Amino acid sequence: MVLPVVLDAWSRAGVSPHGYGDDHPVTRRLRDVGDQRLADMDDQGLDVAVLSLATPGVQNLAAADAVSVAREANDALAEIVDTNPDRFQALAVIPTPSPEHAAVELERAVTHLGFRGAMLYGRTGDKPADSPEFDDLYGIAEKLRVPLHFHPQTPPWAVHEAYYSGLPNGVGPALATAGLGWYYDLGVQYLRMIFSGVFDRHPELQVIAGHWGEVVLFYLDHIGILQGMAKLERPLADYFRQNFWVAGSGTVSERYLRWTAEVVGTDRMLYSTDYPYTFGTRPGGFPFLDTSNGAARTFLEQAPFTDEEKAAIGSGNWNRLTGHIPTNHRPHQPA
Repeated sequence: MVLPVVLDAWSRAGVSPHGYGDDHPVTRRLRDVGDQRLADMDDQGLDVAVLSLATPGVQNLAAADAVSVAREANDALAEIVDTNPDRFQALAVIPTPSPEHAAVELERAVTHLGFRGAMLYGRTGDKPADSPEFDDLYGIAEKLRVPLHFHPQTPPWAVHEAYYSGLPNGVGPALATAGLGWYYDLGVQYLRMIFSGVFDRHPELQVIAGHWGEVVLFYLDHIGILQGMAKLERPLADYFRQNFWVAGSGTVSERYLRWTAEVVGTDRMLYSTDYPYTFGTRPGGFPFLDTSNGAARTFLEQAPFTDEEKAAIGSGNWNRLTGHIPTNHRPHQPA
């Protein structure tokens, strides 16, 4: 979703979050937190939505702006959740451009606002997610026992130019983002975090990986050859089975579902859509990115798992991961 305070900050900073026009259905749905969103949840068969900011959050803003915008955005998110706590939960906006404030804001969002964790977006400017200055943030997340959900953002411009430019029919920018580039960019961030020792320093840190693991799960058997070189304390696959939870982000592919279950187990899977990007999106009849018309729920109901495993993926694992967090709902104050 997007909030006015964030849109204003993006505009001032020259950040372009997506290529949709102001009146595009996706843009309208990103801004809606009322009847339209609830109706679309019902259409998909979703009981609860965990709200978070669209990429790149506040991670490409100047430090001072990121701190103030994150705090205001989190307060606004808390008010939205308070209006309908049975249907909405939230992940906090974190001002990583100011690492010391990032840790403070995560603690405030969890302990005072009742958020279930935070949404991060891989790199902060040109700093990778494994940069040592983020250790305090990861330490607070570990102490509070809350997950950090990472979402991709656009690859650096040099990568975009080298790999995605010069393609016909406007394919390049799409391939660089939602087509493929997002997932490689964030998958590399996960591997950097592992190889640089983030999870060895914070062994209880929990990360949620969307899009069926951001490519990495499909190459673990190959990438594992590097674990000795990196002097990892555990086999590479163990980090994904002990520190990561994997969500599908609205890609309704049974092949990906089965592969994820084989690699990390159904007790580490979280069902999710990627609303509104996977709502009614069937260009040319493409079937795998549309959770509307009940597809979100029927995809899980028809999965090749036991009823207990389906219930765990649908909500049980999420409750096990975040159910210890007090909701701290406050009476809604009318404007």
